Amino acid sequence: MNTGLSRIIYEYLLKLGLSENLAVYLNLFIILVGAIILAWFFDLIIWKILRYLSLKFAKQSKTNFDNFLVTNKVPRYLAHIIPLSILFEFIPIAFIDFEYGGNIALKTLRIIGVVLVLYIVKSLFRSTNDYLKTKPRFRDKPMDSYIQVFMIFAWFIGFLTIFAIITNVQIWSFFTALGAGSAVILLIFKDSILGLVASIQVSINDMVRIGDWITFEKYGADGEVSEITLATVKVQNFDKTITTIPTYALISDSFKNWRGMQDSDGRRIKRALIIRQKSIRFLSNEDIISFKNIELIKPYLETRNEQITSYNVSNEINKELAINGRNLTNIGVFRKYVTNYLQNHSAVNKKMTLMVRQLEPTPQGIPLEIYAFSSDKRWENYEYVMADIFDHLLAALPYFDLEIFELPNSIDVRTQ
Repeated sequence: MNTGLSRIIYEYLLKLGLSENLAVYLNLFIILVGAIILAWFFDLIIWKILRYLSLKFAKQSKTNFDNFLVTNKVPRYLAHIIPLSILFEFIPIAFIDFEYGGNIALKTLRIIGVVLVLYIVKSLFRSTNDYLKTKPRFRDKPMDSYIQVFMIFAWFIGFLTIFAIITNVQIWSFFTALGAGSAVILLIFKDSILGLVASIQVSINDMVRIGDWITFEKYGADGEVSEITLATVKVQNFDKTITTIPTYALISDSFKNWRGMQDSDGRRIKRALIIRQKSIRFLSNEDIISFKNIELIKPYLETRNEQITSYNVSNEINKELAINGRNLTNIGVFRKYVTNYLQNHSAVNKKMTLMVRQLEPTPQGIPLEIYAFSSDKRWENYEYVMADIFDHLLAALPYFDLEIFELPNSIDVRTQ
């Protein structure tokens, strides 16, 4: 049949008075151009039909997976299959007198077919990836890494197939040579292999998810993870810059993931006031009477002062010296004031740890650390809450005759 169709055109050209040599080449040109036009026509028609059917089906479908198929051009690539098959049928007809050229043309079409299959597989994977990202269950998973792993294997098999087509060697014979070339392969794909191992460990151990806020000082990253791929992790910092981190660095280096804070009921406030040591003293009765005007500690002072006085009287303590017996100090009363203030602050989470503790003395003074949790975890609001607390405490210190340590400046030197 193929020979008959080819010879009909050839014999017709001979009847027109053309030479055999010219008739052979014109026969090749006419059939080849006709095959290309026919393939193009079928490609256009099939694409129109598939596009119409896909859009119609996408509108009626309850799932949006088909929308992603259309977006990633799966129907468009599928439309190329039949035209490619038409060319396969016409190549032997066109190249009936050119066996070597026909073999080259067939190999070229086979290579195009392999590439077309790879593009179809790639589009299907992309559509699956885009669809899974719309699902809450998979939204924070590193799906890009898995897709890239599958595509690496697909492209690897595709290149082996293309090489086998070009060299006329069975594809299975290539695998026997992989043992000898394994060192070279490992060297070439080192980053991909490390990224694959890292992606699996990150996913299994749930170390990082898309949307997590991480701090990676080595790479200058401090922000939200926006993408996890086989080779890299993209972090959008707070200044909207993008930091790219090798995926395997997540398992080889140390980084901080703030997910625990985001999943908790509050964000930690941990900051100290450095109290000047010389400003710390015992309180006199006059001081206690004066401090009772501060409403937050009035009940505490009345109860505590009564207990201390009772103890000193019952034990006949000589109170001519303040150091004798039990006494109140201005820093102790201030510590109680800070505790009551935090317990009455609307932005502090009372269900989480809340304490005011005195740390080890330093050359600068006595650190009085506030350890509490802000109910609002958003960065801007958290900073506002923390500033509001310390604004008040810094302004309250003089009421307790306490001073904050600070290095002397030029004004302090001139006044001495």
